[in-house]
Amino acid sequence: MYWQILLFSISTYVCLSLSRLMLSAWQYKRVHKAGGVFPIMLGGLRVDTTTVGFAVAIPLLLAPWFNDVLFAQQVNAVYLSAMWLLILLPELSSVQFIMEYDVRRPNRLYTDYLKHPKEVAGMLWQGYKLPVIAALVLLAVLCYVGVSIFGRTVAGAQSFGWLAAIGLSLVGAALTFLAIRGTLRHRPLNPSTVAYCGDCLLNSLALNSIYNVAYALYSLKNERSAAELFGDMPEADMQRLVLEQAGIPVHSPELPSLHQQIANHSHTRPLNIVIIVEESLGAQFVGNLGGQDLTPNLDKLSQEGWNFRRAYATGTRSVRGLEALVCGFPPSASDAVLRLSGAQQNFFTLAQGLKSLNYRSHFIYGGEAHFDNMKGFFMGNGFDELHERAQFKDPAFVGTWGASDEDMFSKVHEVLSQANDTPTLCLAFSVSNHSPWEYPTGRITPEGEPASVQNTVRYADWAIGQFFERAKQQDYWENTVFLVAADHDARVGGADAIPLRHFHIPALILGGSIAARQDDRIISQIDLPVTLLSLADASIVHPMIGQDLTKRQTVSRAIMQYGENFGYLHNDLLTVLEPGKKHRQFTYAAPADYQTVDTRQQALDIAKAYALWPTYMYDTRSYTIPHTHDVQNSYSHSFSVAAE
Repeated sequence: MYWQILLFSISTYVCLSLSRLMLSAWQYKRVHKAGGVFPIMLGGLRVDTTTVGFAVAIPLLLAPWFNDVLFAQQVNAVYLSAMWLLILLPELSSVQFIMEYDVRRPNRLYTDYLKHPKEVAGMLWQGYKLPVIAALVLLAVLCYVGVSIFGRTVAGAQSFGWLAAIGLSLVGAALTFLAIRGTLRHRPLNPSTVAYCGDCLLNSLALNSIYNVAYALYSLKNERSAAELFGDMPEADMQRLVLEQAGIPVHSPELPSLHQQIANHSHTRPLNIVIIVEESLGAQFVGNLGGQDLTPNLDKLSQEGWNFRRAYATGTRSVRGLEALVCGFPPSASDAVLRLSGAQQNFFTLAQGLKSLNYRSHFIYGGEAHFDNMKGFFMGNGFDELHERAQFKDPAFVGTWGASDEDMFSKVHEVLSQANDTPTLCLAFSVSNHSPWEYPTGRITPEGEPASVQNTVRYADWAIGQFFERAKQQDYWENTVFLVAADHDARVGGADAIPLRHFHIPALILGGSIAARQDDRIISQIDLPVTLLSLADASIVHPMIGQDLTKRQTVSRAIMQYGENFGYLHNDLLTVLEPGKKHRQFTYAAPADYQTVDTRQQALDIAKAYALWPTYMYDTRSYTIPHTHDVQNSYSHSFSVAAE
């Protein structure tokens, strides 16, 4: 059995590597432009190791006990042959799949088509006879070769005593665990780990096709239907209710929320946009928002910029905050879009939208950017450059989650200083305010237990203060709009269906062109990216439904997801939708005063529309923009004509 496993592993590595080389040669121009074939092959070796690890895990554990049993070798030969066929079939489909969709290797769509074998077989035979015949012949040849190599049995193979068998099984378990996990870092290997550029097709070449299909199927667990949880409503009513609140007329049934936003502020050129996402910095810690007195620097800055005193997060996880602040996308019944397979390309982000204005986009993160699939999502949806832990030179401090906040801010300063006249989008995500509460010594005076959330908040605030003191002295200060906002609060919990006080977060806009202002309107995270566009004089076509807060007339509302519950806050009325239960509505007064009220139908209808809308937009792949400048210009013209 060991001999069969070894030959199977070598054969799999060879075939997958040759396939990857041929695909790279086929896409030579794109590969060369992105830096050559080396990162594709290196990433491919890691992914292929995980694939082989899955395939040989069971035989490797059983081999010490049955290595000399002829029947066990025969069963193993059949099993490995089946694995060989399973791995090769989607690999041989890759060229045709890429030619058809030009997005990436076979993925979830590949399995969707398998549900309709008659129709798909007819389509393939009518349109692709020669490729289909060639693939089938090659598959038969490879299967014959593979079975001939690792399908043989070995009479008189070595047997092992029970003590040696236990030891070998433990070694086999350790090897397969490491192979499947693919890394010794915090998170196991995923497609984002080997992403290295902004071209989704090239990133997928570092994978293999069976891995890509399997990961897409695994990701289905993150997708849920809002209609199944909260009940359905007519599509036309849903779109009308959501878009009316955003002040967006429907111009295209295919892309219902697509519209042109005209900036309310004018500058000699579009300003840089910097979004600073502070990990777990809820309002409960922020002095000027009625929280603990832990943020003197942020409190001081709140008097110098546009301070939103009633901003609410859309969820309780970082990926929720990121999808809202970078994509303007509201929370859905499914997982955040950063993790969903159908959003890894052609899903709107600010980086994607700002390309029409020649912005260069950077994602800065002190940790490992493949965490929560951030790297894959951002690089696949418009970001040009990634700066993660590996790119930080001589960081001042590195903790469990990565380089410290001051190192992150140093990288932001470096990017802005080198931008010159190129308009720049910079997304910076901090890591320090996270258990186990690590930060460099000598920056703050700790109170109580040094390793505590209170002290990491103090350090995060110190780093914010240091950065802005420096930024105000730089040339880029006058040409940049900065947003400082939390992704979510820390340790959200409680018995409330929607614990509103734990969704309350700081949101502060700063910059040389920003006047000091205290704003007490209720706002959502999804309003902030839209507002930044207006302040930066960045007029673009986009599908975001957030409100431009530079306008006087806005709806005082926020939307949020808590577990499976959906909340819609309008003025003092909180509507809560819960799966399998009747809706509830409350009047709310901070910090936690809920009073049940009778149903107010209009608010209930709007809440339901907001709950359903993200699922619809994701399922129909409608949250995007046209992919060429010519098409975008035609949309812009049609919007302008409609406005007149």
